[in-house]
Order: sequence, then C-alpha cells, then structure tokens
Amino acid sequence: MGSGTAGDPTVSPYGSWRSPFPIDWLTHGTVRPLELDGDGDDLTWLEVRPEEGGRQVLVRRAADGSTSDVSPAGVNVRTRAHEYGGASYLLRGDHAVISDFSTGRLLRRGADGTWRPLTPERAWRYADLELDESRGRLIAVREDHEPETLERHGEAENALVAVSLVDGDVTVLASGRDFYAAPRLSPDGRQLAWLEWSHPNMPWDGTELMLAAVAAAGAPADPVRIAGDPSTWVSQPLWAPDGSLWFAAEPDEWMALHRWRDGRTERMTTISAEFAGPDWQFGYRSYVPLADGTAVAIGRSSGRDRLYLVGPQPGAIREIPTPLTELDRPVVQGGSVVAIAAAPTDALAIVRIALADGSTEVLRTSTDHHLPTDDLSVGTPVEFPTTDGRTAFGIFYAPRNAGHRGPDGERPPVIVTSHGGPTSAASTARSLTVQAFTTRGIAVLDVDYGGSTGYGRSFRKRLEGEWGIVDVDDCVAGARWLAERGLVDGERMVVRGGSASGFTTLASLAFRDVFAGGITYFGIGDLHGFVTDTHKFESRYLDRLVGPWPEASDLYEARSPGLHADRMRSPVLVLQGEEDRVVPPSEAERIVAALRRNGVPHAYLLFPGEDHGFRQAASIRRAFEAELSFLGQVLGFQPADEVAPIELVRA
Repeated sequence: MGSGTAGDPTVSPYGSWRSPFPIDWLTHGTVRPLELDGDGDDLTWLEVRPEEGGRQVLVRRAADGSTSDVSPAGVNVRTRAHEYGGASYLLRGDHAVISDFSTGRLLRRGADGTWRPLTPERAWRYADLELDESRGRLIAVREDHEPETLERHGEAENALVAVSLVDGDVTVLASGRDFYAAPRLSPDGRQLAWLEWSHPNMPWDGTELMLAAVAAAGAPADPVRIAGDPSTWVSQPLWAPDGSLWFAAEPDEWMALHRWRDGRTERMTTISAEFAGPDWQFGYRSYVPLADGTAVAIGRSSGRDRLYLVGPQPGAIREIPTPLTELDRPVVQGGSVVAIAAAPTDALAIVRIALADGSTEVLRTSTDHHLPTDDLSVGTPVEFPTTDGRTAFGIFYAPRNAGHRGPDGERPPVIVTSHGGPTSAASTARSLTVQAFTTRGIAVLDVDYGGSTGYGRSFRKRLEGEWGIVDVDDCVAGARWLAERGLVDGERMVVRGGSASGFTTLASLAFRDVFAGGITYFGIGDLHGFVTDTHKFESRYLDRLVGPWPEASDLYEARSPGLHADRMRSPVLVLQGEEDRVVPPSEAERIVAALRRNGVPHAYLLFPGEDHGFRQAASIRRAFEAELSFLGQVLGFQPADEVAPIELVRA
C-alpha cells in the first residue's frame, strides 16, 4: 500500500480501507422509530433501543417539542401476535395501554401514573388496539396460545375481542376465521369494520373487509362483506371524519385507495402506484382521510415512495413534492404531515413535511452520526435483464471513502443482498449497514427481485410457485450485470440475506456457481422443516410460493438448499437468534449439520436472547464483526478494524 501527496487518498486493497464509520455506530447513539401516531397536538411513537437490550420504548413528543418516555422502565412495548407484532400500544388523552412483550399482557396506566396489568395472566397475545371510549373498552385482535387451545385446535386461535377498561374482562366479538386484523370503530361508534381471512392465504393473497352495526350492548350484529374476497387483497380500513370508510384494495394491477359511503364504493386513485404494502405487521398506515373529503397518502412506484393529496372526487390526485423517498405512518397536524421518513442521503427520522410546498423539518433522527458527503455512498437505482426476457431492479452502492481508493486495475468485491418477506422491497434510505460496508471498500447491490412490492401485482406474483427460482435468478443476474460492466470483481461476489432472503442466499449457493461465499441470518434451508416448525401466520405461506403441502413434497425437496449442501462449494456464515420462533434455531442447526457432512467451510454463531431480527447492541456489533472477518477470509483482504476473528471449519 502507498499514498500520494498530503490529502491524496491512500491506495489500499478494497475491503481493507480504514473506515470513518466505526462499528459502534451501528448501535451507539442509534434508535429505530416505529408506529408513529398522533394524540391531539402531540406525537407518539416507539423507539427500538439497541443499547437498552433492544427493547421498544413508548415516547411522546409534546407540542412544545419536549420528549419523554411514557412506558415504564424495563418494559418492552411489543407484541408477539403473528410473531411479527405491530400496533402494540394505544395512547389517547387519558387512556394509555401497552403490550408487555415479556408476558403478553396488556398494561394500563392509572390516574396515579402507575402501570398495572389489565388483562389476565393467560397465554394470550393482543394487537391492533382500538378505543371504544363510550363503552369503556378496547377492541383488539387476540391470539390464543393456551395449551388446551393448541391441543384442541392444532394451532393458536385468533379472534376479535373487547377488553373492559374497568376490570380487564375479555369478550369475544368475532371468531371462526383463521385471522383478524384492523378493527376500526366509526366516529359515531355505531359501526365496526375489520379484516378477516383464512388459510392458506397471506393477507396480500386475499382478505375480506367486514362491516357490522354495533348494538347498544357492544356486540357487532349481522356483519356483511363490503370489499375483498379470497383472491382480492384489501388493507388498512380507516374511517374519515365524515363517516365514510376508506380502504386500500387491489382488484387489478395496483393497490388503490377506495372510499365506501352510502352503500357504494368509489375508486379514489387510478395512477400506477401502490397505496399500501404487505401486511406483515398489524397497524400499518399509509394514508390519512381528512375532514374535507381528501386524504394525504403515500404511494410507491419505481422503487420509491411519493406523497400525494387524494380526492375529494374520485381520480383527483396531486403529488406533494419532497426529497424524501421512504415514507411511513403519516400523521396530519394542521398544514403539515409528520411521517417516519428517509432519503438516499438521510437516515430514518421523524420528519414534518409542509403540505403546501413539501419543505421538511427533522423532529427526531434515528442516529447521532453523520458521514461527510465525500464518504457517503449514495445508492443508484438500476434495472437489469434477467431470465425469460424479464427485468429486475435494485440499488447499487459503490465503495466510497475520501481517505482511500482501490489499486489501479482492481475492481471491488460486492455483497449482493435482498429483502425479506419475500414480498417486501429494497429501501432507498441511507442505511448504516450499507455505509459500514462501502466505507471499507465493499460494494453492495440490494436487489428487488420478482416478487417484490412496489412494481404492481404482476411483478409481485412472479414468485408464486417459483420461490427459489425467480429470486435466485434475479440476484445472480444483478451480480453478473455489475461484473460485465466492470463495476465489481466477478470473482469476489458474496450473497447475503436474512429470513426469506437467507433462503435465497442458501439457494444461490446450492443451485448456482456464481458467489464466492454466503452470509445467512436466520435463513431457511429445509422447506419441509419450515412447514412443520414455523408459526401459524406463515404456516401455509409456501402453498403459493412453492406448492400445496404435502402434494408438492418433491418440489419442497428439490428447492431446499439445506438438503443439497453437497452442491455447495463456497463458505457459509450462519447467524441465528436463539429465541427465534419464525425460523427456529433447529433450522440453522440442520443447515450447519448439512454443511459439516459435506465438508463445506462454515461458521455458526448463535445469539442468546435474540429472535427474528437482532436488536441488542452487543449482538449487532458481534454479527457485523463476524461478517467482516468472514469476508476478509473469503475475499482475500485484511480488515483494518480489530475484530474478533471467526474460524471457518469443514467438519
């Protein structure tokens, strides 16, 4: 290695650059905002705090800008309903209710400020809390995991329930379907809307929007279906102040906003954009109906979000210009909308956006750390050809570090990654993890393969029956496309992913000969095992992604990379949470055993206290150090950081 005159970048092998981004920045001074909501002039949200064991804390921001923690010290405000949770608190005026992750019970704050259990000590999980103040109760989704329920039913039972705010008494309002979500009470309290669906559907396969009158005693009477069916996706029902019911639905190619009033449904948006995303968690919100008959809405297309004003007449829509490309959970206050937002140069933050001109003000940032512009790799949207004449998409991040450059004639290594789901989408937000790689001289390609959201229904449905084929083809095609253009070293490409993307990672290693190594976080190796070991919400997911079980068992075996480890030649790093119930440790252990039997170089790290997505600071830092050590060994560079090395073993 050498350097030029003072101020010139040092010539260093890619991967070995000394980064201005310390590994500690991944967690220190970093939070993740979730579940933004409004309470009058105040804002409320959850913060994931890695330095507090990854717990979620309920925060209130008052109109004067002051912030305070609302939830009690030590409590993790989170629910395990559907395992992925969401909608785990309610804060409205004097009413404050949270879900305690450790027990599953709802806690309520009393007039004296003390938090006490509201619901009984049972194996019940709650989500999607709706206040029915006039009747002194909450309406919620309950997931029953009582031993006798599991023995009788074979899986958890879901229902809509009412929870008394006086004594915590629980009354079932609707049951009999496999899943319920989004109970929404009309402004006058006389009607209740909700979503329901059954196996084998995931929500985006088909849901039904139900509507029922609420009797004086509080029971819903004579429910009727007003939208959706087993093959039509409906999401996010919300009542407008005028008593009309808005919802998102996908009767054709795009997830459009609709309005139901006077017994008639009107389609409010007709542009090519998705106005709702897949319902992996409870409580998603991508629009807000307003009193004047309009709605402020987030639509996604071409790999990014945009802000719109919709209505009041069907088809009327106007974009509100903003530099932000990721938007979530809008809250309208006066002439502004507040959202969890980000851009290619800006990390996630809670941002106020003026509806008049799109100007922005950051109210709460997710990180205290900022890279100088000269060190920041800004993602470039790319599209590239893939199999059968199709096109796939992604975001490419080139290595960038003002203090270093690669040797003449050398091309950088690349990490090819993709999102989980597999129905999610690549984020355009400035990512701490991506910058931690690029500032060390490693390129990143984040792939939106066929099956991703934000490109229309046909693109998302490419994956039906083709999981492990289309996603793998598109990741491979993206990697080769970069190498053919001289943007990366085609001999030093690593595939990386978690959960569903971890499956894509393992399948890419087993069934293609392209990548020099793979990194999998809680990835699926044996599809048979996933069907029998996973939780209720996803237990029939593979019916569409692969084929009906057990009729398609041959396909399950053919697509399971863990059953074909003899085809793997490249090293694998396996990272797993000990408490994961979506992809349990037994799945990682099956993968590791297969790698060991076939002599594939590998390393396995099990993280105590972690589940499906690492949240603790120590785990996040150790996992990245392990990745860096693995990449150095596989790609042939010496990391500049002092990291605890991992040992690649063959047996």
